[in-house]
Amino acid sequence: MAGRYGRPRSFLRMRSLAGQVFLLQVAIVVLLVAASVAALVLQSRAASEREARNRSVAVAETFANAPGTEAALEGPDPTAVLQPKAEAARKGSGVDFIVVMNLDAVRYTHPLPDRIGKKFVGEVAPALDGRVVTEKVDGTIGPLVQAVVPVTGADGEVVGLVSAGITIKNVSGVVENQFPLLFGAAAGVLLLTMGGTALVTRRLKRQTHGLGPTEMTRMYEHHDAVLHAVREGVLIVGGDGRLLLANDEARRLLGLAPDVEGKPVAELGLGPVTTGLLTSGRSATDEVHSVGDRLLAVSQRATDRNGGPPGSVTTLRDTTELQALTGSAAMARGRLKLLYDAGTEIGTALDVVRTCEELADFATARFADYATVDLAEGVLRGEEPTAARATTDGLRRSAFSGARDDTGLYTLGSVVRFPPTTDIGAGLLRGEAVLDTDLTQLSGWQQQDPERAERLMECGFHSMLAVPMRARGVILGVALFWRAQTPEPFEDEDLSVAEELVARAAVSIDNARRYSREHNVAVTLQRSLLPQGLPDQSAIDAAFRYLPAQAGLGGLGGVGGDWFDIIPLPGARVALVVGDVVGHGLHAAATMGRLRTAVHNFSTLDLPPDELLWHLDELVARIDLDESAEGSEGGGVTGATCLYAIYDPASGRCTMARAGHLQPVIVGPDGDAAFADVPGGPPLGLGGMPFATLDVELPENSRLVLYTDGLVEERHRDIDEGLELLRDTLSGHPDRTPDETCEAVLRVLVPARARDDVALLVGRTRRLAAENVAEWDVPSDPSAVATVRSDVSRKLTEWDLTEEAFTTELILSELVTNSIRYATGPIRVRLIRDRTLICEVSDRSSTSPHLRQAASMDEGGRGLFLVAQLAERWGTRYTDDGGKVIWTEQLLQPEMNGVG
Repeated sequence: MAGRYGRPRSFLRMRSLAGQVFLLQVAIVVLLVAASVAALVLQSRAASEREARNRSVAVAETFANAPGTEAALEGPDPTAVLQPKAEAARKGSGVDFIVVMNLDAVRYTHPLPDRIGKKFVGEVAPALDGRVVTEKVDGTIGPLVQAVVPVTGADGEVVGLVSAGITIKNVSGVVENQFPLLFGAAAGVLLLTMGGTALVTRRLKRQTHGLGPTEMTRMYEHHDAVLHAVREGVLIVGGDGRLLLANDEARRLLGLAPDVEGKPVAELGLGPVTTGLLTSGRSATDEVHSVGDRLLAVSQRATDRNGGPPGSVTTLRDTTELQALTGSAAMARGRLKLLYDAGTEIGTALDVVRTCEELADFATARFADYATVDLAEGVLRGEEPTAARATTDGLRRSAFSGARDDTGLYTLGSVVRFPPTTDIGAGLLRGEAVLDTDLTQLSGWQQQDPERAERLMECGFHSMLAVPMRARGVILGVALFWRAQTPEPFEDEDLSVAEELVARAAVSIDNARRYSREHNVAVTLQRSLLPQGLPDQSAIDAAFRYLPAQAGLGGLGGVGGDWFDIIPLPGARVALVVGDVVGHGLHAAATMGRLRTAVHNFSTLDLPPDELLWHLDELVARIDLDESAEGSEGGGVTGATCLYAIYDPASGRCTMARAGHLQPVIVGPDGDAAFADVPGGPPLGLGGMPFATLDVELPENSRLVLYTDGLVEERHRDIDEGLELLRDTLSGHPDRTPDETCEAVLRVLVPARARDDVALLVGRTRRLAAENVAEWDVPSDPSAVATVRSDVSRKLTEWDLTEEAFTTELILSELVTNSIRYATGPIRVRLIRDRTLICEVSDRSSTSPHLRQAASMDEGGRGLFLVAQLAERWGTRYTDDGGKVIWTEQLLQPEMNGVG
């Protein structure tokens, strides 16, 4: 850890606390050893001096009291007697000298004979008084201790003096001989002490991780500051269950006394759950404990990890405010979730009533017990409402949701009026929401209907919210939310949620209203443009179905551009048409009407299917060009498709052509269904590509099925799968009528809420009976006209049409004469008895006669005029071989037309 502070780890530099402690301990040991040695030396010197004093006193007293000493002093030659004795005693006692002197301190004896007779150097006065004198002096032989002892006579008088002395060196020599042992022992003690100090230092180094004193001080200061300043309680509990440490925050959160350290945790007065956690030592993370009026998040870990001491450390965080904030955040998230769910569950369909029902159901499922939605009558009709009409004309109850129906609330369909004197009525006029938290106070809401108000309170209604539905500044109605079973009343926060819900629903309702208006207009327009019934004709038995798409299905719902038609043609023929304009809405419906009208107009020209589609394609291209030049928002009609088929009941021949449309289905008399292989052409408006036809002969009782793509194309089904399903549905039922066929197909293929228009046209073929058709070949000779007239007369008599014989003879005479005069090749006459009497004259000329008003002097031009006057209709059509057919129709009485 020292490295973390930029300090080297080297132990030799002694910068760590352990190193400094080591040096300090070594220094102390050295000083103690040195002091001990010094004390021993001083003690040995003192002992030597004491020993020297004691020995010199003892030797001096012994010699002074020795027998013969007193007599020798009183004798004539004390030196001769005492000198030998003194030397012998000196050598025997180990002292350095024994000197005997007289009362004048003159020496009688001395180890050095030349000193005898000289004055003794030293203090002798106390000895003359009879006392023993010792003193330390620096003599010629070094520092020494000498003692002077008096020699007393029998009468107690001092007769002489004896001094004995010994140098300190001689006495301390014994002690100095023990110094090597003393110093060796000191060195051993020093080494042992340093070894122990090194071990202690190593342990301290591990404990302090090599930190220096400054670092240790800084760490302690920081630890102490953080421990007591942090806004998180810290508890340290020992392995014996006693509290070792509690910082200031822990004391505050737990309400601990100042002197709690060292007490058992069980005696701290904490709750059983918290006490159990602290004494268990188990690990815990953010466990919430209730302590007093606080909620504490408690985390706990053991301290014996990585070799630490037994026990646990516990941290405490006050989450009381956090819990409150979390509760508020959870409530806000709940409201956001509610509004999000409302966006997905309200307004799923472009239907006004359905959207109101979704709002009411959603409200009762999430925050209200009952919910009602009242709308202005104009909104339900798709009209633009006003605030005044919303309150004065009353509102229609459009949705209701709740557990009971007999609560006193207005029922569905009722007209509800909110007088301006009530809070709700006034709020509607201002466009403001109304919150009544206690209905039982009868604050005025009951004025609308007192009897119903009493019934509501009997059913437990106690709180109400009324929120006006506004869209684009216009009041559409009002949504009312009630609480009966839920004891809590509505609050201001509930009001804000309700306003948001109603605002979102109001936008959806307004969109649905506007869509419903456009949809109704489009449906009205489209139905006015589509056939209202089947025309009178004898070629087929027909049935049709048209289903507009349902509103509000992902933008695809609503009126589209599908259409169908059955157009009677000359010669008892009939044209079957099915078309589809891409898109939905008014533009598609209007475009469909234009194309249907164009097909009718082109069909009057009696054009073959491929030529009719070519003309229709040219028309669509011109319309697109004009609308593009004018900047029309409709975007033209490019993408329209059409299938045009002509069926001739006389021959059973059916000619079909298609422009981008799906193949028709032909169901044979035996019930076998197959798709007709009509050559494909591009959709109308693309131009540049010719259209081809398919000619097939259909047996009687065959069914020709034409349809639009809405029948077989569905979002969850591939179009090929739909086509195969259509073929399977049509197969195997030869006895079905066209109506039954339509019902079966729609039941199997069309879902309950179709996303696209469906147009279906089924025609069962008929054949003209042979007895109702007569044909003659006419030679190109004017005389043949009379023969034709007679043959026709006989045939009409056979058909019981004698009243039409004259007129028919005149018409055929003029037409055959015209062909003989102006045409080449064979001429053929065909007479058909159907709902009308049809006369046809065909030749190989492509020149069509023209009706004109002949002048009074003109020789020609009156024949065709006469034909137009006699016939109900007449016209010309061209054949595939380059010729033409001139035809006329004459009305017949119903009982004479041969149609059963």
